[in-house]
Amino acid sequence: MALIDMFLIAFGLAMDSFAVSITAGLILKKCKIKDVLPIAVYMGFFQGVMPVFGWLAGKELSQYIQEYDHWIAFVLLLFIGGKMIYENAIKGNKHCFNPKKHIVLLGLAFATSVDALVIGVNFGILQMDLVVPIIIIGFTTFLLSFVGVYLGSKFQKLYAFKMETIGGLVLIAIACKILFEHL
Repeated sequence: MALIDMFLIAFGLAMDSFAVSITAGLILKKCKIKDVLPIAVYMGFFQGVMPVFGWLAGKELSQYIQEYDHWIAFVLLLFIGGKMIYENAIKGNKHCFNPKKHIVLLGLAFATSVDALVIGVNFGILQMDLVVPIIIIGFTTFLLSFVGVYLGSKFQKLYAFKMETIGGLVLIAIACKILFEHL
């Protein structure tokens, strides 16, 4: 998989965390590094680690599904992207949590990284090396989460855009690209 594809996947995966981080910034109102850093670290760490667990499972399955791996990657990415778009359309901006509590951050980081687990399954099925993807995914999520908290705190009234929808569309585009390359 090309490096640009990795960055696009990382960007798509990071959109849930970015949206949650913007919401955290809206709640925090004033942006202090002691509040922003834990949010970005939790989000980046979980997005970077979850593909490892998925990769382990996917690697075990790869010998049985090599002939159909591109279809599986397509369906999984399509599902994740569609789910992101659907949930954003249903839930909209209705998030409410305390971004200063570590237990809340742990839950949010885990919840927003489940899609990274599924991506890891794809990586394992496709027999990909995992070091570069997890670094790119983790760092991209960390950076976007950090920026998201800052943006949320600065632009509280401009939270009309739907970053999760954009992330979902990116994942669907990558799914289509994988399918077309293998057909």
